[in-house]
Amino acid sequence: MFNKFKQFRRIATRYDKTKASFAAFLNLAAARIWRRDFVNRS
Repeated sequence: MFNKFKQFRRIATRYDKTKASFAAFLNLAAARIWRRDFVNRS
């Protein structure tokens, strides 16, 4: 999962200033990765 997160430049470079905005983007990225894997399985 961490290797997939590295594809998102915003996570790798940590542009967000607050912990809340960084955590929110982690959630969005995880949902996007999950959705892509889920659709490909069906």
